[in-house]
Amino acid sequence: MEPPTHLGTPHLQMSSLNVHTEPMAIQTNGNGIGSILNFNNNNDEGLTMKIHHLNSLSSLDASIPASPSGSAPFKRNTSYGNLMPTETKETRVRVIYTGGTIGMMRNEKNVLAPIPNAFLKRIRKYPNMHDEEYAQKRFGQSAAMAPLVLPYIQGESNRQTYEFFDGFVVLHGTDTLSYTASALSFMLENLGKTVIITGSQIPIFETRTDGKDNFTSALIIAGNYVIPEVCVFFGNKLMRGNRTVKVSSNSLDAFDSPNVPPLAHIGINVDVDYRLIFRPCKVSRFTVHSDLDENVGILRIFPSISTSTVKAFLTPPMKGVVLQSFGSGNVPANREDLLQELKGAADRGVIIINCTQCPNGSVAEIYQTGQVLVDMGVLPGFDMTPEAALTKLSYVLGKKEWSLDIKKQMMQSNLRGELTSNSGPQMEEYDLVDAVARSLHLSSPQELSQLGATLFPAMLNAAVIAGDIQKINNLKAYGADLSGVNSDNRTALHLACHEGNMTVVNHLLLNGVSVHIRDRYERTPLLEAIATDNHEIIKLLRNCGAHLTGSSRAIGEQLCAAAARNSLLRLQSYQLAGADLSQPDTSRRTALHVAAAHGHEEIVRYLLNYVDTVNEPDMLGLNAMDYAQRADQQNIIQLLKEWSGEASEKTN
Repeated sequence: MEPPTHLGTPHLQMSSLNVHTEPMAIQTNGNGIGSILNFNNNNDEGLTMKIHHLNSLSSLDASIPASPSGSAPFKRNTSYGNLMPTETKETRVRVIYTGGTIGMMRNEKNVLAPIPNAFLKRIRKYPNMHDEEYAQKRFGQSAAMAPLVLPYIQGESNRQTYEFFDGFVVLHGTDTLSYTASALSFMLENLGKTVIITGSQIPIFETRTDGKDNFTSALIIAGNYVIPEVCVFFGNKLMRGNRTVKVSSNSLDAFDSPNVPPLAHIGINVDVDYRLIFRPCKVSRFTVHSDLDENVGILRIFPSISTSTVKAFLTPPMKGVVLQSFGSGNVPANREDLLQELKGAADRGVIIINCTQCPNGSVAEIYQTGQVLVDMGVLPGFDMTPEAALTKLSYVLGKKEWSLDIKKQMMQSNLRGELTSNSGPQMEEYDLVDAVARSLHLSSPQELSQLGATLFPAMLNAAVIAGDIQKINNLKAYGADLSGVNSDNRTALHLACHEGNMTVVNHLLLNGVSVHIRDRYERTPLLEAIATDNHEIIKLLRNCGAHLTGSSRAIGEQLCAAAARNSLLRLQSYQLAGADLSQPDTSRRTALHVAAAHGHEEIVRYLLNYVDTVNEPDMLGLNAMDYAQRADQQNIIQLLKEWSGEASEKTN
């Protein structure tokens, strides 16, 4: 568990993603919390962002919002608005408003209802939701149409990260929020960024409301912390989405996570328990699986339930059933007719998952009737909530490429942290930390936690430098968070990528270490691999979803510097990392301009494979040919003429 972190975050910039009503999106500014909200309204009034659907999360490169001034869409990482000082950092959080109490207002009949176009106008008037001064500096005359900016809060380290957006917040109605959170947790495969679903019991525009705290806290976490899960934030708690249930219709603590502690608490500090985070352990890119099978249902057993009811419920087209049984997974022992109906359905290929009706606890075959269900083909659901079991069934049945046996196996496997099985690796006690703590006379939980957060990263880094996989595994068994950061906010993966140890990098990725964490200098593991021109590690990180972050202008400067040094290897590294080699620097010069001026023929030949034109001017109006001519680089002049001639022939 990491020591509590003081509240605060960079400015958040929100952009929109349409689901039902008025979506929006957010960006943060580096020194404190800020959030730029951009709403899209159903009436298409004042739109500043392109509208996307949820499935577009898997292809953000192809659907980047338009600039605040309404000009053509810009590429990922392309800077827009005014060029801010280098110490100004921003994170972008996409916010999706799907409806629900949080955005409702009273209509002419004095009843709560969502009102088109009203959310954006009202939010801009709230100083705790929009920093007008920063928006004017950042977007100038376009500020009125630009994303909203959350106000500055002092003292937060920068933890942002994902291709265009660093995190996602979904504003949702509370009645079905747990179902949505559970479904998204399965649909979003290999998720590497924070997704938070929140809402409120009282509309955000009421004088007394829980909406402001829920919304702002969700933005702070999504913009600053790398928690690669679908989460629910409610009542100062961040919970795993597929573990939550709604427990009250009138309390502000409307949601609970019965069998798993919250991932984070927000008080004066943000206290995240990183050991509880369920991380993806595959070297694969983020994808969205949207093919869900609708032929699933929940059957709640009660003492007098009739056989005909059960039989009718289990008939085709039903393919999956969540059986809510008594206690630890029991059904009436004297109901042979009921058991035969369940067995018949299981024999036909219907997947039946046994979950308890109790809000806490798990299914266990400790009674005869529970074991009888297993013998008849009913699968144990362990401690899954009904919402998680139902949506998991829908997800698994939607995997057409899986056989029935694999689907049953997956239903009993812990895919997204949704269940606690009876078996699993046991973690050693904190013997190592305890021994050091005793010698330093430390005893409080906070001191022990802080000591672990100090010792483990140092020992992990030593193991990484030595390339000692066994030592890394031993440290993990003793409680080390392999994604933990040192005082520079660097992870073991940063160091492994810099050292160029492919085996260690792959091992860390398979153990869920995030590729998106930035250190205090805004460097990701991908940038470390680029700095050492390790192409194989760059490819591996890209396959795991890593991407370039930060200002595209800064990337342009690095490309120009590599071209000036005649470093083909560095340009190849950036190309493998996904950089646009025609990206200009702050003077609108490209690497081609610089290579032409210096007469680096090999570099020019390489760059010509990745540009559409050689006539792009810099801020002085000079193109690559102009630079070659002024430097009297005859070989480059001839090369550019040949390329232009070939390009003209292809066009004709």
